[in-house]
Amino acid sequence: MDFWQQFGGALNRLGHAYILACPDRETLREGAGFLSAAYVCTSQGRRPCLQCAGCRKAAGGVHPDILEIAPAPDKRDITVEQIRQLRRQAPVLPNEAPRKVFVIDQAHTMNASGQNALLKLLEDGPSYLAFLLLVEYPQQLLPTVRSRCECLFLRPQGAGEEPEQAAAQAAQKLAGLLLAGDEAALAEYAAELERGKWSRESLRSLLDCLEEQLRLQAGERPGRAVPALEQVKRVRRGLACNMGAGHLLGWLAAGTFL
Repeated sequence: MDFWQQFGGALNRLGHAYILACPDRETLREGAGFLSAAYVCTSQGRRPCLQCAGCRKAAGGVHPDILEIAPAPDKRDITVEQIRQLRRQAPVLPNEAPRKVFVIDQAHTMNASGQNALLKLLEDGPSYLAFLLLVEYPQQLLPTVRSRCECLFLRPQGAGEEPEQAAAQAAQKLAGLLLAGDEAALAEYAAELERGKWSRESLRSLLDCLEEQLRLQAGERPGRAVPALEQVKRVRRGLACNMGAGHLLGWLAAGTFL
């Protein structure tokens, strides 16, 4: 699988925290391994190079600066105590690499207390820390956690674009255009989306994801986010009336800036 293509520009500007989302757990695990290697890679060229000592240790699961947190074999969930232990490890500097990477597998199994304990690290942790939270869908995590992370959607292995993934990716772009106030670009993208095959369920998923994206970014541009959210609510009512994708997307684009 071409993770260089899937992660795109994220590999050039490795951030502080990512949510990796995919319904296929094997893809998530491989994607997390690839991205973890990028953090500890010592190559001066493209990262991860997959050849240096750091990349080889990452591939073998023995790099001291990549730590994994997952439910214990006899447990269904990640416990609060596991997150507290993670917080105790956080002040310890990396052994070899510039960054220390915490990979939290099945992150959605953290209860609210565990996620809130992690939130303090996401907000105030040392700059050398990096977090990869693995989930099926970002909505499985608390909004406060999602707002501190960048979300990357991975394509499942051996499959085309999943409806949930397509909806989430479209929602991200729509939210950006709505908040930027670029009417022409929004209309053009809405027309592009109209040509897709959107079922009633996939449209509902698109609107759900769009509303979530707008709420996450509302603090940056409240003057644009509030009317955009109101328009999404109006369009959602149109969905209940069984309106088609073309009408709904056109209504979304045209009505937001009136």
